[in-house]
Amino acid sequence: MTTTDNPQDLLAHLIAAAHAAGADAADALIVESTAAGVSYRLGNLEDVERSESRHLGLRVFVGQRVAFVSSSDLARAAVDELPERAVAMARLAPEDRFAGLAPANLLAKQIADLDLEDALEPTTESLIARAKDIEAAAMAVPGVTNSEGGGASFGRNAIALATSEGFFGQYAATSSSLGVAVLAGEGTAMERDYDGVSARHASDLEPLEVVGRRAGERTVARLNPRKAKSAALPVVFDPRVAGSLLGHLIGAISGNAIARGVSFLKDCLGAEVFAPGITIVDDPHRRRGLRSKPFDGEGVRNRRQNLIDKGVLTSWLLDCASARQLGLTTTGHAARGTSGPPAPAPTNLYMEAGLVDRAQLIADIKDGFYVTELMGMGVNAVTGDYSRGASGFWIENGEILYPVAGVTIAGNLKDMFRQLTPASDLDFRYGTNAPTLRVEGMTIAGA
Repeated sequence: MTTTDNPQDLLAHLIAAAHAAGADAADALIVESTAAGVSYRLGNLEDVERSESRHLGLRVFVGQRVAFVSSSDLARAAVDELPERAVAMARLAPEDRFAGLAPANLLAKQIADLDLEDALEPTTESLIARAKDIEAAAMAVPGVTNSEGGGASFGRNAIALATSEGFFGQYAATSSSLGVAVLAGEGTAMERDYDGVSARHASDLEPLEVVGRRAGERTVARLNPRKAKSAALPVVFDPRVAGSLLGHLIGAISGNAIARGVSFLKDCLGAEVFAPGITIVDDPHRRRGLRSKPFDGEGVRNRRQNLIDKGVLTSWLLDCASARQLGLTTTGHAARGTSGPPAPAPTNLYMEAGLVDRAQLIADIKDGFYVTELMGMGVNAVTGDYSRGASGFWIENGEILYPVAGVTIAGNLKDMFRQLTPASDLDFRYGTNAPTLRVEGMTIAGA
């Protein structure tokens, strides 16, 4: 085997060699990556980077004992050493009664074409032009005084997975990104903000002039922030930060957390944990989605699921090992690298849009806080207690008025989920997406 062998042959060779060395079962994974990026600041090119890598991972099972080996050297001599080494390691490992490959009846039989790969890789010159132009668009906004730089990047990952249960699948995905961060004001009164976009295909990116201008306008809007008064008031999360609440949900319904009993939602399967109108979806087959994939990290067929359906928690997020621990079946959410075990992870996660626009969502708020940035990670996964630093804008009589900084917002995620209302402005900009979200009765600690 050499680096010129096609992935299916290479993986089949590894699995056969693992069986010959004494493994009862095995799977193998190849990840090929290309990454290119540039940064441009204040009229000068700062960085040009490019990297290419190819990594191989082999997992073997000897009874209920498991071991992993990985290598970035795919020359024949290096590859041929891996199976025997892995089997020897497995024989010394402790037994894991939940270890094992995905059953054959759960494996993906068809590999969906999700249009994840852009055939056109940008030149370095075009990346430089994008970085330069997005910074120029941000710097052109009146009031912007300095820049942390504009950036443009391109990446491609190709994944191939084979298991001794007979599965083989492969796919490739690209990503193009643009971003810029700038400053406004002078001296100690300076403020910073940013904007950025990513897409599988460069043709789906927002115009860089729009992204740059929005970054500049956001930055200028933050000048001369005030302190907020301490009170229990409605808090409204901008879509840039609203997805973080979905991230806390995922941590709480991960099979690993449930199996260990360290989740504030551990007893809530089948219960109403959000307001009745809330639906949260995980969709691995979203066309050109930033986290789309046609099968999971164990070769299991995956599908669109309503994790929260009209307020009700319908499922844990499971890979095979956590499913076995809980006496359940994997939900097809395994994610993995080449050097460790799979673990449950979401794909294209989003909260469905609500029925009112943002203006209507805040129209009846006499006093409240509109959050555009969160700091710190003050969330207790066991109790659901939530406390994070925040900045944004004060709401008075239904209007977003002036910038506010140095605020802490606090509550409990169980209460926050049940008192949450989404706006209608869902936009698929990230891997996890949510519309503007209003949460009632959070504690705001200000000056």
